[in-house]
Amino acid sequence: MSVLSYVRMILWSFFGIRKRAGADDELARVKPGVLIVAALSIAGLFGLMVWTLANVAVRTLSS
Repeated sequence: MSVLSYVRMILWSFFGIRKRAGADDELARVKPGVLIVAALSIAGLFGLMVWTLANVAVRTLSS
């Protein structure tokens, strides 16, 4: 599977918009280690983005 396939599968699972049949087919082909690393990376990037936006908002409102 390509990196884009992993990212797409993880984003679908975050939002819960994947059909069950498609998810079962993809889960049969993935490597668990790669999936875990990719999911943690995407979650970390999302958290970093939210933290950065919060800091920008606080600095803008306190100036």
